[in-house]
Amino acid sequence: MEPIDLTPVERRVWRAFPTGTPVDLRDGTDDDPERGDAWGSGRTVRAWVLRKLLLSPPVDGEVAALRMVGARISGALNLQYATVEHPVLLRACHFEETPVLYGARARQVNLSESYLPGLDAATLRMDGVLRITDCRVLGQVRLGGARLSGVLFMERARLGREDGQDEEVLHLNHSVLEDDIWGPGLVACGQVRMNGASVAGIVNLVGAVLRSPGGRVFDGENLTVGSDVNATRARFEGEVSVRGATIPGLLVLTEARLSAPDGCALRATSSSIGEVWLREARVDGEVNMLRGRFGLLHVPPGALGGAVWLDGLTYGSLTPRLPAKVRIAMLERDAEGYVPHAYEQLAAAYRHAGDDRAARNVQLAKQRRHRSTRPWYARLWGYLQDVTVGFGFRPVWAAGWLAGLLAVGTTVFGIRHPEPLKADEHPPFNALFYTLDLLLPIIDFGQEKAFKPAGGHQWLAYALIITGWVLATTIAAGITRTLRRQ
Repeated sequence: MEPIDLTPVERRVWRAFPTGTPVDLRDGTDDDPERGDAWGSGRTVRAWVLRKLLLSPPVDGEVAALRMVGARISGALNLQYATVEHPVLLRACHFEETPVLYGARARQVNLSESYLPGLDAATLRMDGVLRITDCRVLGQVRLGGARLSGVLFMERARLGREDGQDEEVLHLNHSVLEDDIWGPGLVACGQVRMNGASVAGIVNLVGAVLRSPGGRVFDGENLTVGSDVNATRARFEGEVSVRGATIPGLLVLTEARLSAPDGCALRATSSSIGEVWLREARVDGEVNMLRGRFGLLHVPPGALGGAVWLDGLTYGSLTPRLPAKVRIAMLERDAEGYVPHAYEQLAAAYRHAGDDRAARNVQLAKQRRHRSTRPWYARLWGYLQDVTVGFGFRPVWAAGWLAGLLAVGTTVFGIRHPEPLKADEHPPFNALFYTLDLLLPIIDFGQEKAFKPAGGHQWLAYALIITGWVLATTIAAGITRTLRRQ
């Protein structure tokens, strides 16, 4: 039954509702919903009228729907705990007060292009889609604990105030979305929270701009996504956190800019992600990937501008394929200092790619970094191992040292033979095998025992003996390390 106190425009909306006929109140003079407070009575509909329509029973033989464009909605549209059986389209409307759908159940709600002070829809149950495409929302969009069977559309929506960037503007904590979150071009002047949310499809933030300098601009901790998170060309001012998130597909940050110069720009600790793409991206601030598990990690040179946290990070492949020294430079920026696991993981990635030489270079860099953390006397031994055999990863160096020393000894002792210990009992002198006797501690050619050098030759003999022992020890240590590694 039609109420008797309706205005002409309200009566028009009331009569259009049973058949779902659209009512367009735009007049073409000033249709910007942000300035809708200046619209007159010819475009004003009271919220209680809409509430009565939406809570009315279905009409036999018709599909009732509220379809209204360009209206000024006065008062609060309060549908708290209500069950709304009819589709709702309130496009390009100006809401004077925050609509309340807390605990409500609805089929489909479309608020595209509208102006809202906020949206209170926590624990909402939606059987279809919720659309706030191109909306201007000054306050908070509250969808915590909501359950949506369809897509949440937020393309080009503008949330929050320019001067309120420390406030929360989108609250999706612990919500369940059985389809996608679609937000290309979203602009959020404040914090976006999806802590503990579950999204069956993808999260699309292509070209989005999120600002909360000094705070956490995107909170996706323990977020579960069925497919991908795509933030290509997005801009994030503040910390982006996907700590503990599960993303079996891609986390795409291609051409994105993440900025938190005084803190952490990207936090992916304990997350499980199929592929992380930072191609042509720039991250200004720390990157924390502690205990992360990635199938593929694409990090080009120059993408990370601050310190990194890599302990416990595992990845199957590291792209693009770069020389080891480029990747080693990143490991040396680890905020925790020397992190053995980071070197082992990088070496494993090179071995997995079939580049054993690069893997050996990483292992050598690891030993050199480890040497810098040890006491001075241990560092001396480390320098000796490095120079002689490259900690066992450069065995050819030892052969070079031995060949050089052998040539020096053979030349010097060949010019002037040492005196025999017993004039009548000695083999013919051989400078080559005499030098080998001095250099190789476990081999005896009978030369060293038969001849005794004097003067400078004696000091040369001592040097060869000591050097031989050092080389033998370092070679044995290197071989042992190599065998253990294999």
